[in-house]
Amino acid sequence: MLARLTGGISPAALLLAYTDWLSHLAASPQRQIEISQDALVGAKRLFESAQHYFSPGQGPWSLIRPQPQDRRFERPEWESPPFNLFAQAFLLGEQWWHNATTGVRGVSRQNEAIVEFSIRQLLDVLAPSNFAATNPEVLQKAFQSGGQNFVFGWQNFCSDWMGLVSVGRRSADGDDFGVGETVATSPGKVVFRNELIELIEYYPTTSKVRPEPILIVPAWIMKYYILDLSPHNSLVKYLTGEGFTVFMISWRNPDAGDRNIAFDDYRKLGVEAALATIEDIVPDRQVHALGYCLGGTLLSIAAATMARDGDKRLKSITLLAAQTDFTEAGELTLFINESQVAFLEDIMWERGVLDTTQMAGAFQLLRSNDLIWSRITRDYLMGERAPPSDLMAWNADATRLPYRMHSEYLRRLFLNNDLAEGRYLVEGKPISLCDIHTPLFVVGTVRDHVAPWKSVYKLHYQVDADVTFLLTSGGHNAGIVAPPSEQAHSYQVKTKAADAPYTGPDEWLRTVPQVKGSWWPEWTRWLAARSGEPSEPPPMGVTPADGGRLPDAPGDYVRE
Repeated sequence: MLARLTGGISPAALLLAYTDWLSHLAASPQRQIEISQDALVGAKRLFESAQHYFSPGQGPWSLIRPQPQDRRFERPEWESPPFNLFAQAFLLGEQWWHNATTGVRGVSRQNEAIVEFSIRQLLDVLAPSNFAATNPEVLQKAFQSGGQNFVFGWQNFCSDWMGLVSVGRRSADGDDFGVGETVATSPGKVVFRNELIELIEYYPTTSKVRPEPILIVPAWIMKYYILDLSPHNSLVKYLTGEGFTVFMISWRNPDAGDRNIAFDDYRKLGVEAALATIEDIVPDRQVHALGYCLGGTLLSIAAATMARDGDKRLKSITLLAAQTDFTEAGELTLFINESQVAFLEDIMWERGVLDTTQMAGAFQLLRSNDLIWSRITRDYLMGERAPPSDLMAWNADATRLPYRMHSEYLRRLFLNNDLAEGRYLVEGKPISLCDIHTPLFVVGTVRDHVAPWKSVYKLHYQVDADVTFLLTSGGHNAGIVAPPSEQAHSYQVKTKAADAPYTGPDEWLRTVPQVKGSWWPEWTRWLAARSGEPSEPPPMGVTPADGGRLPDAPGDYVRE
């Protein structure tokens, strides 16, 4: 009952964090004096700036400027008085609260981060951009349209409300996109199915293909077709066009009856089952394996297990925005401590799964300005809708997570960091990433809130293999979906031999040259250098043992 009121956030975790911060602040009179002085100085500067706004050297943003990633006040309308003063007053307050909630001696790092993050979320609600009377863009729109923007905004609100209360109705983000119609359209066939996955083999689009197939292991937090969106930005289509045979795992969306599916079941019924099927279709050939996000973490575990057991089926490993060490896993760790995990386990125990709204809410909070408040302003105050986007349609097509799997994932990887520290057990025996000697291609993204690139970079000192690390522009999704046709992308890339000395991430960032363009061609060149000469394409699957028929791509599981 409590979880429904708090959106799944543990009140005990928040109480502990604020108690830590307030008790140490109360015992630090010097810090209290500094905070009070900062408030008085900021108020005095704002008052003087308002008095002399039109004086030389004054004007817009004379006190404080928005951060580069803050797009709430980027339009020129915000440079006019009094709206610019509203924005500067808000930014000064935001800066003051940041200084007040950080740097208090004795407060634990995680509690400090929780307090700072939660205060920032409350302040974001009060931003002048969120209110019609203090947002010049909204007022200008109302003047130009005669107030019609508020009518359209009310209509948008009613439409969204009906979508929330109507069971089974799709989000407005996905109304213009259909799985197998406009997204996930690469031609292929489901060649294997069990209770957890469908394995899709895609038809070749070249007369000859590389002998080593590619197996893609996506995350099961969202649907697989992030890597097969529209034809113009589909990684699957690009790979088949480059002469590779591609297999894709499509995970089944679990329900309450799947509460006891374990994390290791995803390895056995997912990665292992897919590799066994590929071996039946193309025997005696090694596989290029790719894992994205949580799928990359699972692939790392599977690869370490295979290395421990002497299994040589992997030719190369590619990890996209995937973490193997969770000590610095970004702001997502704010939702993961003992109190929060216990609270989530109580919720999942009742329901059997972590449902889609809790998953989506956690990720939206990490970028609340872009994903929550800017959208509310645009949809309900401006009366506009963002143009249809395949990426946003995919983002709205959320999934559930089984109780047991998610509990094991949070405890063994996030809380205990067992994989990085050599305590992770597979089939009762520990595995170690340092057993991996297969060449790795590792991709991080500059603005990743889910898997920060410096956390992804730690794989350099965890494996005993050649590591090619590539850092691309963009975020967790948009940085990965970077087709060569889009010119705005750039990346840095460097290979570290297994026996080469370690270079820290800051030095790497400073010394590695930047390359303009998509990272996809760089990766396919890397794959081609580790592949055999092109030959005739392999057959499309094998006949099921029961003689049954399996559907064409995108299959059935992705539609659930």
